[in-house]
Amino acid sequence: MPSPRFLSAAMRIKTVSPTTEEVLVEESFAAKAAILNRPRKLNSLNENMIDRLLELYMKWEKDERVRMVIIAGAGRGFCAGGDVAVVYLLGKSGDKDRGNTFFGKEFRLNYILGTYEKTHVALLDGVVMGGGNGVSMHGKFRIATENTKFAMPETAIGLHPDIGASYFLSRLPGHLGEYLGLTGTRLDGADLLSCGLVTHFVPSKRLDDLVDRLGNLNSGDPDVVSSAIDEFCDVVCPGDKSPLHRRDAIDRCFGHDTVEEIVQALEIQAGRSEDEWYTNTLALLKKMSPISLKVALRSIREGRQQSLFQCLESDYRLVVHAVNATHSTDFYEGCRALLVDKDNKPKWSPPTLAEVTKEMVDDIFGPFHRGEKVSELLVQDRERNSRSLSRL
Repeated sequence: MPSPRFLSAAMRIKTVSPTTEEVLVEESFAAKAAILNRPRKLNSLNENMIDRLLELYMKWEKDERVRMVIIAGAGRGFCAGGDVAVVYLLGKSGDKDRGNTFFGKEFRLNYILGTYEKTHVALLDGVVMGGGNGVSMHGKFRIATENTKFAMPETAIGLHPDIGASYFLSRLPGHLGEYLGLTGTRLDGADLLSCGLVTHFVPSKRLDDLVDRLGNLNSGDPDVVSSAIDEFCDVVCPGDKSPLHRRDAIDRCFGHDTVEEIVQALEIQAGRSEDEWYTNTLALLKKMSPISLKVALRSIREGRQQSLFQCLESDYRLVVHAVNATHSTDFYEGCRALLVDKDNKPKWSPPTLAEVTKEMVDDIFGPFHRGEKVSELLVQDRERNSRSLSRL
């Protein structure tokens, strides 16, 4: 009788597992696997899941027998992000500290992954947005399929691309990172491979065989793991409608210093060209929170010169200010309009880019004010911090 295959549970079957466990664990020889198991919510991360992942990742990193860690998602999504609707409800009820704690734990997990000593493999078969990128993009290997749908859509809910996105977006070619971060545009698996956000593309029908191969490797050597993944890869190119075919236009428009100049460049090109990409991109930007657009642009630009730790530390200050509504209420309005009431009609404040002053943005990037019951994101592991600095 054949032995059960590695990762044979919810990730393979692609159905709702009967278990109530929100993070499943499987193991094979020297490999450990965490399967996000909240499929009805597209595996969006709640605090319990983050706590469990923190516990597992720290334990596995210290275990000399573990050489590789794999993360996957049950159902049709990898992970649709952090469950910010819960943070919204907590904040509206007056418990903003819980929301700040949620983000602090999430960013701590992102940091651990970005400085992890064991080889990490993320199987991005399905939706991967927001916080889902935080538990995948900072790892060694990211594997996309034809089902992968990537986005960082935070400006639509009054936030900025967080989870260290200013680190990986800012390192994309040209000004693609600014474009993705400001507009929330989606990329598919072939797009992600082309721009370097994933390391491999494997057809979903071959994932079963791939994970069995990885589970039987008994090695965490990155070269060995990469070669094993290569056995299952396909050569793919961005499709005809891929935004990556607009790289020249993206660089020309999104390379400007301010959001106002980006909008103006798009407007000029829209008036000169029959290409609908310019008008469609303008329409996307006009839906977003004006203050979030300016925060996002500055965050990505500053991220180019920062370590992963510095990016996450900045992200933490920005989201705490958003949750505490210290300088803006757009996070609560965006969550209300898109996630709670779902009327898709947010009333941003300020409502226009012109009304968002430099001083407002400076305050959002500033240190916490007296009386706020939060602290800076502190990581006391000096060795881990030095590994982060070495990735600059």
